[in-house]
Amino acid sequence: MHQPAPSLALTDTGFLRDGRPHRIVSAAIHYFRVHPGLWHDRLLRLRAMGVNTVETYVAWNVHEPVRGRHDFDGGQDVAAFVRAAGALGLDVIVRPGPYICAEWEFGGLPGWLLADPGMRLRRVNAPYLAAVDAWFDVLVPVLLPLLAGNGGPVVAMGVENEYGSYGNETAYLEHLRDGLVRRGVDCLLFTADGAADGFQLGGRLPGVLTSGTFGSRPRSALDCLRRHQPQGPLVCMEFWHGWFDHWGEPHHTRDAQEAAGVLDELLAAGASVNIYMGHGGTNFGWYNGANHTGEVYQPTVTSYDYDAPVGEAGELTEKFHRFREVIEKHTGPVAHTPPPPPARLAPRGVVPDGRTGLLSALDVLARPEHRPEPEPMESLGQSLGLIHYRTRLRGPLDHAELRIDGLADRAQVFLDGVELGVLDRNRPGRALPLAVPAGGAELDVLVENSGRINYGPLLADRKGITGGVRLDSQYQFGWEIRPLPLTDLSGLSFDESPAPGGPPVGPPGGPAFHRAVLDLDAPADGFLALPGWGRGTVWLNGFALGRYREDGPQRTLYAPAPLWRAGRNEIIVLELHRAGPLLELRDTPDLGPAEPAPIPAW
Repeated sequence: MHQPAPSLALTDTGFLRDGRPHRIVSAAIHYFRVHPGLWHDRLLRLRAMGVNTVETYVAWNVHEPVRGRHDFDGGQDVAAFVRAAGALGLDVIVRPGPYICAEWEFGGLPGWLLADPGMRLRRVNAPYLAAVDAWFDVLVPVLLPLLAGNGGPVVAMGVENEYGSYGNETAYLEHLRDGLVRRGVDCLLFTADGAADGFQLGGRLPGVLTSGTFGSRPRSALDCLRRHQPQGPLVCMEFWHGWFDHWGEPHHTRDAQEAAGVLDELLAAGASVNIYMGHGGTNFGWYNGANHTGEVYQPTVTSYDYDAPVGEAGELTEKFHRFREVIEKHTGPVAHTPPPPPARLAPRGVVPDGRTGLLSALDVLARPEHRPEPEPMESLGQSLGLIHYRTRLRGPLDHAELRIDGLADRAQVFLDGVELGVLDRNRPGRALPLAVPAGGAELDVLVENSGRINYGPLLADRKGITGGVRLDSQYQFGWEIRPLPLTDLSGLSFDESPAPGGPPVGPPGGPAFHRAVLDLDAPADGFLALPGWGRGTVWLNGFALGRYREDGPQRTLYAPAPLWRAGRNEIIVLELHRAGPLLELRDTPDLGPAEPAPIPAW
């Protein structure tokens, strides 16, 4: 097997750390899902649960949102996060992908990969490997000083992630492994795949430690790992004790005592374990991923609470206490105590004081691109947000049906500014009837990227319109296209003032930005609710908190303390359909009615 750095070595049955028997008891936390001002707090809480290690993925798309432009500052400063963990005496496992799944947008891959029509993901494909190699040329030098062999806290690194759930091209995994080693990575390397024979047969890499991902039936899962790797440590690299949520479905939880029982079984069997998640965090902005059943597209909600021991807002759940008891049973008393509960803002209502329509603000938000036919986001250099398409229909036309081929994911359609309806990728055969007056009419199509698929065979999930727009069988040509990543809203003008004691004037419906101002004495954690609103995105002081939807299950958006200011705070809401009368600032989260998590059993 690959020789690790001296701090973590393999035996026939376990690990040695600095020459002494060692068991990894880890908790997953993703730096890119936590405001950097809270990294230290969340790490303290996980340490107080009794873990000796934390594990994080590296999300390529947050570091290279535009090809060739890299960002390792602020919330993207993965090295600072790793150093913070090491300063608390925690070892760190890093999983650099390039694919991470994680219910994260496109599984962590950057959307610009899909600008190349010939791109083939996660395999030996020259354009894909060239992009990955260029990324590793940038990322690995950031990580090298943090490796245990160089005095840092990083004791192990992953090679890809659950590749056996996608493919079986060993040569691809070998390319990634060899690339890490060639660039100087000398710590323990491992693969992680589902604990079932098919997954292990596809994802194992001879000479590299095999680990499993599962949430139940630990004895059967460990037996599977032993079949495929007769010697070496037994490692559950992802112990799924909770689950994630999709929009329009229930909030998933798992009984704390039952989950603690599975953790107890794993540790009693001598296995090392990474608790997934220790602290889940938030899919801020537009970064939620999505799943697809083959028939239904399922975007993931903004919260990534995951029913974790340390909740989305830092709360210590019953699961925290039950897991701590189990860890103490197997490793001895935990010496650390967690920080006190985070402070919360007092509840209040906030009435918006300004509004501006999205369609009227298009020239402020984006420059138009002219194309013969609609093109997907990626071909215009865009990955996230919305995209707007406009053309002129010819008339008169008494009746026609409008269809969009290759829609991803959801389109609002307007004729001369009046909304005709919504088309959705989950209803591919639907059409909108329309009539075009003499002289023609302006057609607007506003398409939302609701999150790229992060798992499975449909990973190449291009957004916007990949086909065409038809009236009956006739394709419409001559388009003006505006990418709307909405990364800068400073140019918006909120001219409409409310009547005294009432909501803003102007048309109530249609896509529009709404502004509200809130004065605070001091920052603290808060939760924003939008009762009566439909669907959209919220920004707090310029930071994109994420999406909301009336179909839930999530009813509040977490607004962490570091985003608030003493004094004036500006909240901007992009509501796509129907604004409510006010925003509510709450002191408790509401993630929706719960039902048991659907933990896979291999």
